[in-house]
Amino acid sequence: MAFLGVFVFAGVGGESVGLEVSVNDYYDATNLADGWIYSANLDDDFVDDVNNLSPTKDSERQLVIDSVADFSNDPEITLHFIENNTISKFYLLEGEDVNVSDEDGVWLDKEFADAKHLKVGDNISFTFNGVTIEKEIKGLGYSPEYVYHASDSSIIPDFNKIGFAYLSYKAFPLSDVPYNVLLVDFDGSPTEYNDLLSDKLDGDYNSFVEQSEHPSVSQFSEEMDQHKMMGDIFPVVFILIALLILLTTMTRIIAHQRTQIGILKSVGYTNRGIIFHYVSYGFWLVLAGAILGLIIGPLTLPNLFYPSMSATYILPEWKPAWSMNFVYVAVLMVLSSLAVSFLAVRSISKENPADTIRPKAPKISSSGFVEKLGFWNKLGFNIRWNYRDAKRNKFRALMTIIGVIGCTALLVSAFGMYDGMHDLKEWEYSQINHYDSKLIIDDEASISSVDDIADEVNGDKLMEGAIEIESDTAKKSGSLLVLNDTSLVTPTDYDWNEIEIGDDEVSISQKMADLLDVGVGDTVKWHIMGSDKWVSTKIDKIHADPISQGFVMSADKLEDLDLNYTPTSIVTSEHVDKNYSDIKAVNSMDDMTSSWDEMTESMMLLVYILIFFACLLAIVVLYNLGLLSFTEIEREIATLKVLGFKTSALRRLLLTQNLWFTAIGFILGLPVGYYILDIMWQSSGDSFYILPSISISNFILTAVITFALSILVNLMFSRKIKKLDMVESLKGVE
Repeated sequence: MAFLGVFVFAGVGGESVGLEVSVNDYYDATNLADGWIYSANLDDDFVDDVNNLSPTKDSERQLVIDSVADFSNDPEITLHFIENNTISKFYLLEGEDVNVSDEDGVWLDKEFADAKHLKVGDNISFTFNGVTIEKEIKGLGYSPEYVYHASDSSIIPDFNKIGFAYLSYKAFPLSDVPYNVLLVDFDGSPTEYNDLLSDKLDGDYNSFVEQSEHPSVSQFSEEMDQHKMMGDIFPVVFILIALLILLTTMTRIIAHQRTQIGILKSVGYTNRGIIFHYVSYGFWLVLAGAILGLIIGPLTLPNLFYPSMSATYILPEWKPAWSMNFVYVAVLMVLSSLAVSFLAVRSISKENPADTIRPKAPKISSSGFVEKLGFWNKLGFNIRWNYRDAKRNKFRALMTIIGVIGCTALLVSAFGMYDGMHDLKEWEYSQINHYDSKLIIDDEASISSVDDIADEVNGDKLMEGAIEIESDTAKKSGSLLVLNDTSLVTPTDYDWNEIEIGDDEVSISQKMADLLDVGVGDTVKWHIMGSDKWVSTKIDKIHADPISQGFVMSADKLEDLDLNYTPTSIVTSEHVDKNYSDIKAVNSMDDMTSSWDEMTESMMLLVYILIFFACLLAIVVLYNLGLLSFTEIEREIATLKVLGFKTSALRRLLLTQNLWFTAIGFILGLPVGYYILDIMWQSSGDSFYILPSISISNFILTAVITFALSILVNLMFSRKIKKLDMVESLKGVE
């Protein structure tokens, strides 16, 4: 149990700590920007104004522009024309270092290069704004701004279709480079820096994005938060139950070796020597298990997650990391073993040898309130005996119930996470979105062409985009969905019921409303990313969405706010497999659900691991507590056997008690498991909105596992009842 507890804690923790250490080292090595200032034209005067702000330490201009590489599938490549390479630096893996004076070279995304079988020295062409440039690949590598990189057409990276490239500003075909992003390093908090920008340079830029709000940073941060929370909560339950089992195990050992202890005392061994022996017995075993768990856990469990994680996120290296918290927990486990071993042996050390050499006399149970009630004598022997036995051995009963509570809570929360991930998928891709195909419109497409394609596929146009919303208490990045009289996308409430959003209404998602601390009737300010035009909007309704947090409104409402309605996609109930010149990508619902499954693969793997260990823990707990129970009532069982009770009747007697404790622990474990599940979902980040729930299938499966294990453990002791030596069990108290 010591090994299992530390193994799970250090193993799951090693994965989450490893992610945090790896990405922080990566960010430090590349000097990831503290913030990004977006503007249509960043001239020298604006840069000087930013640099003159006292918190600003350094800044770097870039022109970030979308292009299409010269391949048959028209992959989207984000080009970065840079003046220097000091902030959010290109992380070189192959080739030569970035040279900002090289007008002929390009430093390319290695994942894209591998997908296209490109290497250093090859040439590649990019087309943007009607201009085509051809460059030689001088280096391959990564960028800290693209740890997570997904296009508009997919939620997971497809490196055959997307990528990025860094080029010198001299590689731009025009002499005047229209820089549109200013990367900044600054001291102090992002909120204070943002306020300072708004105060000093209001109207001179479109938007400011702090590091934590950057799409790549926030996505990976949310992933780490989920893993860290699971690594903090579940293993702690394992540790607590391990200590419980340690206490009951030592109690059972002391009770089983009571006669030997009495003999040792009678031949002259001191109480101190006996205590030291049994305390060291627990100490060395727990120390060995804790050290093994501390070493093996981080070396094994994290490697199970990295293949699925590396398919979605890009880091230079994936490796587990150790934390002093693992050592603290191992030390706590060892010290606790000393404490519980001492508690278990302390009472017997105070007895004189004559009493110790004999089995401990059973506890006397006086009649209580229940026994004096009229119905007591009408109850069967089975119920009355078990009630009084539990009353005499309150500690054993309590430990059994607590053990079952822990196992039930782990199973409920693990199965609840499994159900939640599937519910989230069902909610988003069946209850809200009802289309079969989604066509992503090219940025350069004309309105007439979009209308013709929509008519041809019998589809409806949607506008989706990134926005920034500000209330009196917070500012958050979110999404905008503009519907245009379509029945293929239907917003819902948190019960999955469709809600009607009028043409003159604005609805905000429940998660975003919670983050901004606003409700119906409140007014918030917001703007579309890339635009410096802020508008104030009154919230008319609140909807619930599992993965998209922000606003939903009609095209008419958007235009009433004096904002342009620009469709970004077409959805249709038909299956589209035709290519259109003005359509960047066509995604089927099957493609999107497959992408979702792939993105959540690592989380589901973690859930499976926790389910396995929860079941294993339940077996160990129930077996250990069952063994303790049998050891404590061995004499009573022998007495009943002498009185003529058959083995089958005694088995029913023990089974009844076992089922009582299991039922109580199961009932109490359900709310504990729900509470753990609620904490887990609250840690899922700002993007996800999942309500904790215990489904009927979850309830039944947890009950079946818990009670089946309880019955199985009871059957294990059937043989002990058959083989029980009645003379040996009874003669000790003569």
